[in-house]
Amino acid sequence: MTWDQVPGRRQADHDTVPPRIGSRQQFREELTRLRTGLGVSLAQLEQASQRQGKRLPPATVSNVLSRDRLPEWDFVADFLAACGLDEAQRGPWHQAWRALAAVPAAPGGPEAAAAPPPPDPTPPAAPSPPPAPSPPVPPPGKPTESPTDTPPTDGGRWRAWWAGLGRHRAAVAVCTVLALAATAGVIAVDRHDRDLRQEEQRKQEEFRKEHCGTLNPALVTEAGGECTGVTDGSDRSDVFGSALEPVLTAIGAENHRATRDGQYVTIAFLAPLTSIGKAGKAKDLTLDQFVGEVEGAYTAVERANTDDSPLKIRLVLANMGSGEVHWKDTVKALDGVENLVAVTGMGLSQQESVDAARALSAKSVPMVADLITADGFDTTGTIDSPGTGPKRIDGLVRVTLTNAVQLEALGEELADDTRTAAVVRTRVTPNGTTDFYTDSLYQDFRTVSGLKKHLDPTADFFLDPRGGAASILDTIGQNLCSAQPPVDTVYFAAREKYLPGFLEALGRRSCHRRPITVVAGSDTAALDPKTLTSLNQQGEAPIAVMYASLPTAAALRAPGNSDHNLYEDFLDAFTGDHHGQKFPAGHATRGYWPVLAHDAVLTATTAIRNATTPTTARPNRFAVLNHLYALADGAVPAATGRFGIDTTGNRTTVPITIHRLGTTT
Repeated sequence: MTWDQVPGRRQADHDTVPPRIGSRQQFREELTRLRTGLGVSLAQLEQASQRQGKRLPPATVSNVLSRDRLPEWDFVADFLAACGLDEAQRGPWHQAWRALAAVPAAPGGPEAAAAPPPPDPTPPAAPSPPPAPSPPVPPPGKPTESPTDTPPTDGGRWRAWWAGLGRHRAAVAVCTVLALAATAGVIAVDRHDRDLRQEEQRKQEEFRKEHCGTLNPALVTEAGGECTGVTDGSDRSDVFGSALEPVLTAIGAENHRATRDGQYVTIAFLAPLTSIGKAGKAKDLTLDQFVGEVEGAYTAVERANTDDSPLKIRLVLANMGSGEVHWKDTVKALDGVENLVAVTGMGLSQQESVDAARALSAKSVPMVADLITADGFDTTGTIDSPGTGPKRIDGLVRVTLTNAVQLEALGEELADDTRTAAVVRTRVTPNGTTDFYTDSLYQDFRTVSGLKKHLDPTADFFLDPRGGAASILDTIGQNLCSAQPPVDTVYFAAREKYLPGFLEALGRRSCHRRPITVVAGSDTAALDPKTLTSLNQQGEAPIAVMYASLPTAAALRAPGNSDHNLYEDFLDAFTGDHHGQKFPAGHATRGYWPVLAHDAVLTATTAIRNATTPTTARPNRFAVLNHLYALADGAVPAATGRFGIDTTGNRTTVPITIHRLGTTT
């Protein structure tokens, strides 16, 4: 951020210093106000100074600016440069510093001395010459025996003497008036300065309200109090809710350590990290998968920074907000991130994520998606351009398995069965935009040979989340009972968030004793098994769920997995100490989001390390992009198993398992 981006400053303000610097104390205060107004933390100030070959540790800055004296100009110049002011912008500050330095400090202290009390300005009463007047007190330095100081005895000479004395008293009165005027001027200046400080404080408080209670312009307070935008952990650690506070605290500490020497690159983690409740107010994502996802991403960065490379990795969180509706502003805010060489995460398989990916691709930013499974949501760009020719998304790769891979495995499993299947689907998100995850599942259910053979084309049920799920799910469940031939399988092309409600609706249908199997996508891994256990324990609702995904945590760490040691190393790192913070072990094994986030960041750091050479000590985004596509099979030592990246942006080796929950017998 530059001087002309400071909130409340005009473009021309870079030619001026803060108004009316009249004392050494105010000079120090204006330096602090400049730094905070620019949103520069003490840690960032230190990093910026190091890049300029200087050193301004936070302790030194605090000590100098709290000391009751005018700072040395060398310190001031380094401070201003670290804040981003160029030589021309530092000029007015130097003029103000020279003016203050030219005024000697008062004997009582380095700041200006207090003005002496003014003389009594009361004019003398009219004279009534006494018979023997007392001689007046002579002015300092004048001999008392001088005849001119002795009042004359005759009337003419008396009047002359009194006129001279009057002129002396008039001079004293003039000095008194001038002293009072000067005092009044000082008071007026003090009042003016106080008003300016109050106005500046008011503007700062208003700025904080608009930016999540921080001085970071890259954070924005949205309607309902939701905070979106980008942070490196140096702001308040609860900006994205209390659930993410431990990991944001760890990110801030790790970034401070990683950037001390100034040799670092930045990876951003882009995702919808907050949500809006039914009342339209922001709510924490406590126990939500996104918490473990961020913790997994952080774990990969912390592990990368323990190697012997002098180049360290800095992590920033980029929150697109509930439903990813603020993706555009968040992606734009990434333009201001220093040394950004890759973006990971990328959200879910929906239109906003596609738009964000295309925007980043236009800037040649490498992207490694962790959770996105929709077919074509990769380098090919076929995700949103059917029939019009692919519009490539160069730089977009991913580390998970696609919907097509999942359903092909399920098709092989069910190919020899005799079944009658219906399909339940959604096509849009609650925002009304295309949900490519569910749309892709629906297309695969209808085209994969081992699945489409069972599908009754007339049993096609549609769910629009904007109309509410509860009532329509009960209706769909009941309609399954009247279908002919009887339906014993449902292809669920909808999000897992609606699956528990659908399973409960199946348990309430009139034909609930009829066994039924639900075949779903990989996000079913987030389903609480207790949902099915509770239904099946009633003995009247034989329901099973099938899905294909990565192996379970137990299978990944089992000796039968040739890369089990890689998963063990991930778990050890995840559950270790993170600058005094601890992540619950259950977060790592609850679903696949944490391990996939870890593997996405690991893929990016592997490309960064490969792009780092003696001549390119700090690779740029283009070098990282080159090496991302040069990751051969087995090049990434991921916790989910070694893999590489192919020319379409997909991983070369994908371990896959068919999961069965519940029973139909």
